[in-house]
Amino acid sequence: MAVITSEIKTFLNSQKLGYVATVSSDGKPNISPKGTIIAWSDNLLAFANIRSPDTVMNLQHNPFVEINVIDPLSRKGYLFTGTAKIIKNTPLYVEILNHYRTNGIKSPINSIVIVDISSVSEVTSPLYDLGQTEEEIKLKWKLFFNNM
Repeated sequence: MAVITSEIKTFLNSQKLGYVATVSSDGKPNISPKGTIIAWSDNLLAFANIRSPDTVMNLQHNPFVEINVIDPLSRKGYLFTGTAKIIKNTPLYVEILNHYRTNGIKSPINSIVIVDISSVSEVTSPLYDLGQTEEEIKLKWKLFFNNM
């Protein structure tokens, strides 16, 4: 069983966007941005089904999922793989829903997806392989975004 460390939980709490990859019943890939990915426990991630009809439909046919959350400035993050379960009207659903409401998410939440994580791996930009430091990479992307 993969362990979501306190460092990873802190990272996830600081990020506002991640991507969830699923596969449709006819084998086509689907990737969907999610702004609600949280570490619920040492081995569970959760995200809210706010507007995720394709993701939910795909998970009903195939529960395997990959989730990628990357800091856009440092170009570092994590790739999670696991098995998803859609929950609604359960005590865990209410608990996670309350967490989202307490943390300012106002959108209607149709259900919650919990993901039992089987593996976690770090993701880093190839720029690090070239000897660039995190501060150099952050500065590069801050300048880029400020000039947009």
